[in-house]
Amino acid sequence: MLKYLFYGLALWLVVVGVYHVYKPLPTAVNFTGDAQTVPASAVHFFRDSTYLDDDEVRRFDQEIFTEIFRMIEESHQYVLVDMFLFNNLLGAATTSHRALSQELTDVLIAKKQTSPTTVIQVITDPINTIYGGMQSPQLQTLEAAGVIVILTDVTKLRDSNPLYSAVWQTFGQWWGNSDEEGYLPNPFDSTGQKLGLRTYLRLLNFKANHRKIILTDYNKDGDVGFSTLITSANPHDGSSAHSNVAIRVDNALWQDVLKTESAIAEMSGTSLIQPAEKSNPNEIIIDKVSEDLLSIQLLTEEAIKQRILSDINALQTGDALDIAMFYLAEREVIQALRFADDRGVTVRLLLDPNKDAFGREKGGVPNRQVAHELVRESSGNTVVRWCRTTGEQCHSKLLLFTTGSSTTLMQGSANLTRRNIDNFNLETNVVIVGEKTADVFIEAQQFFNAQWSNEGGKLFSVAYDQYEDTSRGKTLRYRFMEWTGLSSW
Repeated sequence: MLKYLFYGLALWLVVVGVYHVYKPLPTAVNFTGDAQTVPASAVHFFRDSTYLDDDEVRRFDQEIFTEIFRMIEESHQYVLVDMFLFNNLLGAATTSHRALSQELTDVLIAKKQTSPTTVIQVITDPINTIYGGMQSPQLQTLEAAGVIVILTDVTKLRDSNPLYSAVWQTFGQWWGNSDEEGYLPNPFDSTGQKLGLRTYLRLLNFKANHRKIILTDYNKDGDVGFSTLITSANPHDGSSAHSNVAIRVDNALWQDVLKTESAIAEMSGTSLIQPAEKSNPNEIIIDKVSEDLLSIQLLTEEAIKQRILSDINALQTGDALDIAMFYLAEREVIQALRFADDRGVTVRLLLDPNKDAFGREKGGVPNRQVAHELVRESSGNTVVRWCRTTGEQCHSKLLLFTTGSSTTLMQGSANLTRRNIDNFNLETNVVIVGEKTADVFIEAQQFFNAQWSNEGGKLFSVAYDQYEDTSRGKTLRYRFMEWTGLSSW
């Protein structure tokens, strides 16, 4: 009898695991927006750079949150924020470069106080309450000030870690959670509130709304419209020294952003307040036909992967691809990069060495193992350099494709991993196509080149052999963790 019960339970767990890996996605997830034509002057590039100077002192050039705060302060009636990490938790670190979470909280509250009729909505991930295991002072303060806060219901997403999640779906989810202090160490803040077992059980599902978007309206002397900023940066104190990039687009993409963000609100049991339309983007474009035009498009989840694969596979001899990436692990993307190398495409990979994580030291997985594979199998066209990190992370997710006089730029929240681009996490990227003489392409290429070549005496990166890792054991570990989802990336 016990044997049949065991077989029945095993079959049940397999069925539950398979279902939750492939269950239907919520509406407007895995979204491909229509390509929109915009004047080059409507697209703007921002970056945060961390480097060592000649005296090996860590320095910062930061633009992204300066721009985000400006957008909020100058908004007219509407602010929408969707940010993954929005907290002051430091992991094992004891200090941070900036109190970004409090800075953003203060800016949002100040806007609400000076303009009470402005609709301000903040969407974020439950990681900021450690999945219900503690209260978030930032989110509580925002709600008290009249800001609408939406915690994403990530249980509606597919399971990326089915070996664990099938058991949790069957036994663990019914236990709920509590924000009362527990007895287990806090992995997100070594000096923070201790957590209960139920919090750990939820955490191990590894689900996330990983998006990073700001949408605001504006009304300046009759010039009205919406601006969207898509970035890899988080308002997170522990991440405040990271290198990141961002793109702001004026009067395009915002309707697609509202559609994809409304989907998060709906799956979380509420509705997003919609703004009144300010203008017709097509009319604005017609007025500026004398400018260089760019094609711009919003992509989320697996649509990001499909576009990346399509663009890599289209590259030929003489073309070039530059990638600055925090995590590179997804097998189809890696295979496409190897084939591109075989075709004579010049590939430059600027990767985080995966050694720093909020005061803790990591072992280099997966980037060092992937880099070893790509260098080992290269026909001589792929070169890897490592970001020279000193506690922070090289957190950009930037791809630059150059074909003749044309450039395609993609950036946003998505790392190139199974969890990020195979319809598990919620992610948003923007892709821009046009003549490489457009300012946004020049600035993005300058950002990459400066980090690649350590321009101006600023030490951004080091050679491949600095962190080369040929360990077969770690390679097997990476492949198993990527395939099963038993990883944090």
